[in-house]
Parts: sequence; structure tokens; C-alpha cells
Amino acid sequence: MKIRSAAVLGAGVMGAQIAAHFANAGLTVLMLDVTREAGAEGLKRARALKPDPFFTPDAVTLIKTGSFDEDLAAIRDADWILEAVVERLDIKQALLARVDQHRRTDAIVSSNTSGIPLASIAEGRSDAFRRRWLGTHFFNPPRYLRLLELIPTPETDPRVLETVAEFGDVRLGKGIVVAKDTPNFIGNRIALFGVMQVFRALASGDFTIEEIDAITGPAIGRPKSATFRTLDIAGVDVLAHVARNLAEQLQDPTERTAFVLPEFVERMVARSMTGAKAGRGFYKKEGEQILTLDPKTLEYRERRSAKFPSLDAARSIESTPARIATLVNGKDKVGAFLRDTLVPTLEYAARIAPDIAYSTDDIDNAMRWGFGWDLGPFETLRALGRGGSETVTVTVPESVTVTVPGTVSVPVSVLRGARVVRMNAGASLMDLGDGVLGVEFHSKMNAIGGDTIQMLHAGVKEASANFAALVVGNDAANFSVGANVMLLLLEAQEGNWDEVDMMVRAFQGATLALRYADVPVVVAPAGMTLGGGCEIALHGARVQAAAETYMGLVEVGVGLIPAGGGTKEMLARAVEHLPAGADLLPHVQRVFETIGFAKVSTSGPDAMRIGYLRDGDAITMNRDRLLADAKDHALGLARSGYKPDHPRQAIRVGGEGVYAALKLGVHLASRAGRISDHDALIGRKLAWILSGGNTKAAGTMTEQQLLDLEREAFLSLCGERKTLERIGHMLKTGKALRN
Repeated sequence: MKIRSAAVLGAGVMGAQIAAHFANAGLTVLMLDVTREAGAEGLKRARALKPDPFFTPDAVTLIKTGSFDEDLAAIRDADWILEAVVERLDIKQALLARVDQHRRTDAIVSSNTSGIPLASIAEGRSDAFRRRWLGTHFFNPPRYLRLLELIPTPETDPRVLETVAEFGDVRLGKGIVVAKDTPNFIGNRIALFGVMQVFRALASGDFTIEEIDAITGPAIGRPKSATFRTLDIAGVDVLAHVARNLAEQLQDPTERTAFVLPEFVERMVARSMTGAKAGRGFYKKEGEQILTLDPKTLEYRERRSAKFPSLDAARSIESTPARIATLVNGKDKVGAFLRDTLVPTLEYAARIAPDIAYSTDDIDNAMRWGFGWDLGPFETLRALGRGGSETVTVTVPESVTVTVPGTVSVPVSVLRGARVVRMNAGASLMDLGDGVLGVEFHSKMNAIGGDTIQMLHAGVKEASANFAALVVGNDAANFSVGANVMLLLLEAQEGNWDEVDMMVRAFQGATLALRYADVPVVVAPAGMTLGGGCEIALHGARVQAAAETYMGLVEVGVGLIPAGGGTKEMLARAVEHLPAGADLLPHVQRVFETIGFAKVSTSGPDAMRIGYLRDGDAITMNRDRLLADAKDHALGLARSGYKPDHPRQAIRVGGEGVYAALKLGVHLASRAGRISDHDALIGRKLAWILSGGNTKAAGTMTEQQLLDLEREAFLSLCGERKTLERIGHMLKTGKALRN
């Protein structure tokens, strides 16, 4: 079964974003709503959303809108028809009755319902319809949250489930979990139970909202938004709707009572205090001040800091399982809270596991992929010793191990079980099998320092001697945030210019070693790939990038220019295929703006648009498959008779004419107040490199000559007070200073 096109029925928040992500995957999409105007408006709203549901602006051209009354017959061209209308059984059933009249007999039909039983929605449909029918529950926002719950019914053809699971995994980049057709499936069922435990603790008056958010965030391996900021983002009214729906569907009267909303939440919904979209929920912003709700009075007050010595102490525990166990077993207020809320949630997950899922791994994956938990419920139970401790007693039934035929297994990283060849504090060389060596970064935020550079050189040498190919990548959230600027700042403040010069030369040497290695080098970036991280990617023979890769040469943010070969490489790429006599200026201008404005891609495909990626590079939608795809890419190059490039001897430069044009642009921007004096200084140095430095007329320069210009400009900027201020500000705040 091939999926090349889709129809999305419903242009609301979820429908439009699902359509956008289908377009990201390259599908042609028909999106319908009650009127053509409503369909067009839904697409317009999606284009304005932040974060952007589209990889690139061009992806929107794959979506055509229309209405149920005028355009429903066009769904006959869709391989996958997805219903995403309002959560009312009667409306869904009526629409699907019409769909049954127009769909192709081999089309897959699914619902994005968040909890209505799939069997109920398909009542009255033909046997043929029900064989190609299942639930496909995306989480909001669909581009960014990895979880996709698939809910087959007993009548669903296993091949349909297998097709959607594989497509969701490989083409949509989703973590696939197969759920049973029970109320609210897996993720929402467990998460909502946990929220209800927190509400109970809040209603007791023993804890403030700030205290609960302090406990239920990163301290226990949860997102920074913790509980109440998350609820404000999701919508308090949405929470209330899901809770009421669940309470109505559950058969056990005792279980139903666990999902009855507390009175203060009902009052919040009645007063439209529904969260971020209403401007007020559990938190409210007034000017620059964030106020906090008092759940008893529903009035807002000034925020209060949450001070727990145990949380402060736990920050030093890097292991999430060990940190959770320490906090849960604590004899303070934090421990009491977690034993009263987290532990019952874990017990609930264990108790209902056989009813909602086919394996406990699916439950853990659902909570990690859908809600950003570092550890799923069963992983957390293992961290607590399963049977508990002197403080905590946890009752856990036997794990469920049944599997569903046709489901897609979770991708396993090629780093798992790989043999360590060599390692230091910054990186490791790993034998990835099949003749491929890997370089894995593991410094803090994968910042690039001397240890990393040493291991890159060692990796090229080892791969050239004993392997067929080399992959540079890791399983961390971010490939690399760039060079370790703390080391640079310390050397510059001491005036150790020879040391700084050696650092730059070493990094340039490492990137050139990757580019001209005897074996193919494939770089596999994901997440933040900034500054030096971007320069490493630019110098691979090929790049296999994750779809969610945020790549950019951002050195101007710390008062510098890219000097690890990034400036040289962007220029060389811009001019290498231009015909003789072509005007270089517009192409060099684009590079100047890319570096000067520190443009960062919003996705892997956007990196291709900007120019950080090029023909021959590839995109992996599922982050878990990235290193395996990079390995396959590298082996493909090796098997096709890979021949390394040679250092460029004639990179075209525009000379004085290009320099004058770029410098004029800097001057005009400075005069207009759009950039600071220091920005202007950086701009002039960047223009100097991109035009060829001392070259008067248009001509050519060697790769090494351009690298020398990079290094000279970098060193001179390190001697500027305002550059050191920018570096210090970035280290202190994580934000760029425009001084």
C-alpha cells in the first residue's frame, strides 16, 4: 500500500496542522471544512502559527482547500483520508457516511479523535470500510510532538495498520504506539490521571502553584513548563472537555470519580480563564509581570518563589532515575508531594496497562514522546526499585508482554551496543559495525573544544586506516551548540593570542580533514547545529540531517565571524557553479546576509533552502533513524567508489568591486540605525573576506588563502572589547548582546 496523497477533513487547529505536516512529508493534501471559506481560513491560521507547522514556506503549496458540500467527491484521489472534525460522535458518523460514498475502495480512512471509541464512530459503515478504518491520534503540535497513537479495531486489516505505522515512522517522523480502543487511549488517560492527583494536592492548600511547578518540571524529568504552564498552553477548557469525556465513558464508578474536575477548574472554565489563548489561566501576564492564580479566590497575586533545599541538592544528580528516587524517598515536603501524586499515577498506569496497551514499552514511549517525560511510568517504577523502599511502597502487577502482529518496532540507535575504539572527555570513536566508524560528541551541549578536535582528527586517521566510512553524529538533543567560547574568552582576556591562533588553526585543520578524508565522511546533525557545529556539517562529504535541524553560522552573535572554514565554504559553494563572466555580487551578497544576519534554519529542508545543505545531502524525518540512515548513506558512498575531493585552488572572488558594494550596504544600515557600530565593524571584516581581501580585481584565491583571511579577522575581533562583552553576555544569559 502506497501513501502519496491525503485528504484531511476539518481545518481546525489540529486538522490544519496535520495537513501541514503531511505536506512536510511531501504529500499532496486536500483539506476540507464546512465551507470553502472555512477551509481557506484554516490554512491561513496555520501559516501564522508559531512555532511554524511547516518546514518551509513552499510546503503550503501542496495543500488545496475546499468544502464538504462542494468538494467531497475529490477525496477519491486520496490514499489516506483523515477525519479531524469536532469531537462529537454524531457529527463524525454523519460525515463518514458521506465519505463512504466517495472514497476509493483501497483508501485508508482514520480519525484523529482524542478519545471517542473508534468502533462507535464506524457504526453503520460497510464491512469493507471498517477493514480499512483505524484511529490515528496525533498530538498537538503535530510537527513537533513525536507521539502518534494508532488505534486499530478488531476489524482493521493488519496490513492497513502496518502501512500507517511504517509511513508514520519513516515519512512523518513519528514515534508509533499501538493502543487499544479504550477511553482516551494511552497518553491522555495516564496524563490526565496524574493531573487530577496534582489538582487534589493544590486544592488541599498545602502547596502553591509555583511550588508544584518547581517539583513537576525538570527535577523529575519533565518539561520546563511543568504542570500549570503546560495546562495554560494546552487550554484549561480542553482539559475539562477531555476529563468529562473520560468520566462519561469509564465503566468503573470508582475510577470515574478520579476524573471528576475540582470545583475551582469548573469555575475557571465558566469565567473563560482558559489559559494562554485567553490571556489568563493558572498564570496571567500583566505588562512584564507574571501573576499567579489563587485557586480558592480565583484572584491573581504576585508570584512567589518556591524554595526547597531538596530540589537544589537534586540538581547535582545527573541521572534522572537516581534523582527521582532521591526526591520521592525524601522526608520533606517534596517527597510527600511526590508520594501523594506521582506514586498513585504510576500505580494507576500499572493497574490499567493490560486494558489500554499491548506492552508496557508502548506506555513508556507514549508518555515520553507525547508529554516530554524523560522516563515513562514503568521506567520510573524501575528507578524506584519496583517494590518501593522504606518510604515508598508501589504495587505493580506483572508486566504485559503481548505484541500486536504488524506493528513497527521502535528504531534502535546504532550507538547502542557499539564498541568504543577510543575516547576522551569531549568525544568518542565508536565502531558502528559494517565497516563504519563513528565520532560521537559528549561534552556539555556538545560544545567543541580541544578534546573534540583531537577526536575528529583521530577519527579521520582511524577510519582511513581501518574502516570504509566515517559518521559524525550523536543521540543528544543537539548536535553541537558551537565552539567552547568560555575557553576562548579566558585566552583572549589574558591576551594569549598565540593560543587563540592555535585554537583556530586546529579547528580549521579538523574541518579540512573531514572534507578531504580518504573515506566518505557523513555528518548527521539534529537539533541545534550552530557555529562550529554547522562548520563541521559543511565539511562532510555529505550531510544526513534530521528534519528538526536548526543549523546556522551564528558567530556574529558573539562578535566574531565563522573561522573554522564556514565563511570560506559558503563562499565557495555560492560561486563554484557560476558560468564564466557571471556577476558574483548577488551570490556573494546572499552569503554575506546569511552569515551577517546569523540565519538559522527552521528545519532540515529550510537548511537546504538557505544553503547550509546542498544536492546530495539528505533528510531523515524520524530522529531515532538518523544515525542508521547516515551509516547507510556513508556505506553507499563507499560502495560506489568514493573518491575524495582535493583542496580548492581557484575559488572565485569579486575583489574591490564586491568589497565596495558590501561595505556600502553596511554603511547604509549603520546610518539608518539598523545595526550597531560593532555590527558594522564585523560586517566590514566579513565583506573583506568574501571579496578576497587584498585582491584588487576579480580573480581567484586558494582555499588556504581564504582560511587565512578568516583566521586574521577572527583574531582581530577577539581583541575588541565589545566582542568580549558579547561573549560574556552569551555565557551568562544565553542571549546575544547587540552592543
